[in-house]
Amino acid sequence: MKKLLMLVLIIALAAVVGAAQTKLTIFADDTRTPLLRDLGAQFTADTGVEVDVVEYAWNDLRSAYVTSTQAGEGPDIVIGAHDWVGEYVANGLVEPIDLGKKVADFSPAALEAFTVNGALYGLPYASENLALVYDKDLVPTPPRTWDGLLAICRAVADPEKPMYGLAFQNQAGNFYQFFPFLSAAGGYIFGYDDKGALNPCDVGIATDGAIFGATLYQSMLKEDLIPSGVDWDTLNALVEGHNAAMYITGPWLIGAIKSAGVNYGITQIPAIKGPNGAYNVPKVFTGVQGFMVNSFSDNKTIAMDFLMNYVATMDTMVALMNLGDRAPAYLPAVTQAGPDILAFSQQAAFGVPMPSIPAMASIWQEGGNALDLINNGTDPATALKQAQDLILTAVDCK
Repeated sequence: MKKLLMLVLIIALAAVVGAAQTKLTIFADDTRTPLLRDLGAQFTADTGVEVDVVEYAWNDLRSAYVTSTQAGEGPDIVIGAHDWVGEYVANGLVEPIDLGKKVADFSPAALEAFTVNGALYGLPYASENLALVYDKDLVPTPPRTWDGLLAICRAVADPEKPMYGLAFQNQAGNFYQFFPFLSAAGGYIFGYDDKGALNPCDVGIATDGAIFGATLYQSMLKEDLIPSGVDWDTLNALVEGHNAAMYITGPWLIGAIKSAGVNYGITQIPAIKGPNGAYNVPKVFTGVQGFMVNSFSDNKTIAMDFLMNYVATMDTMVALMNLGDRAPAYLPAVTQAGPDILAFSQQAAFGVPMPSIPAMASIWQEGGNALDLINNGTDPATALKQAQDLILTAVDCK
C-alpha cells in the first residue's frame, strides 16, 4: 500500500513539474498583446503553465511566424488573418481546430473564411472592412452616389491648403484599398471553377469594369480631389490636420479620428455608375482575424485549452471587439457592439472575403505594382492588363 501511494505521489509530482516546465508561446500584434498577457497570467495562475506573448507589428506577424516555424522555433499559437491560411496549410504550418459545441457561437461566414478543403484552421474573433468615414461639419449629408461624392470633393478641395475631398491609403502596393474602384463596375479577383472553388486561372482585375474604375480613380488624382501616395503616417497627418472631408478606411483609423476631434459619421461607400449606366456599391475586401495553432507545437492540447476556455468566452470576445472596433465573429458579443461597428457592418454586406489561396500573393504583388503605375500616370488599361498577364504567368496559367 505504501509503495502504491509513493508511486501515485511520484506520478503527480512529475505531472506538476512537467506543467511547470511547459511554456505556451503566442505571437500577437501590439493591439491584442496586452489583453493576451492578462489572459496568460490568469491561465498560469489556474494551470501552472507559463504563457509568453511575443509582440510583433501586424505587418510583421506573417513572416515572423513562417520563418520561425520553419526553423522549428515557432509559437504554439499565432494571431493572423484568414487570407494567410492558404499559405500556412499548403506548407503544413497550422493544425485543424475542432470547436465542438462552441461552433454554433461563431459567425458561419467567419468560420468559412478559416476553412480550407473542409477543415477549420482558425478560431475567429473579428472581421473588418473598409467603409466611408466623413466629417459631418464638412459633409452634413453623406453622398449616396459617386456623382454626389464628386460634387462634394469639388466644393471643398483646395490643394494649396491642402484640403482634399477624399483620402485613403493609396501608396504604392496598397491593392487592398484600391480594390473598391475596380470592383464597382465588375472587376474581380478570381472566378470559380465548376465545383465552386476559386480558379486562379480566371483573374478579373483587367476587365472593362475594372479599367473603368481605375480610370475614374486616376481622373480624381489629376483633378487634385484626392492626394496620391498616401501611406499610414500621411493619412494620420491628414486626419490630425482636418485636411480631408471624407476617408475610405477601416476601423483601424477611428482612434485617430476621435483623437483629432473630427465630428465623424460612417456609411457605405457611394454607388458608382458603371459604363452600362447601372449604379453599384463598390465591393470591399472583408478580412477575418483569428487564432491558429502551430502544427509543429508540442503543446497542442494546452493551446486548445487556452483558446476554448480563455479566448472563446463572452468577456474576452467583447474585449477583443472593443480593442480594435472590429465586428465580432463571436455571435453572443454582437449584442455589445457599438454604432461604429454596426456602421462598418453595413458595408460588409457588399464584402468579398479576401481569397486565401496561394495565388493571392501574386495579386497583392502585381496589383499593387499596377496601382503605383496608375499613380504615376500610366494608362490604367495598360497597367492592369500588364498586371493580369504577370499574375497568370506567376500561377502557371499562361
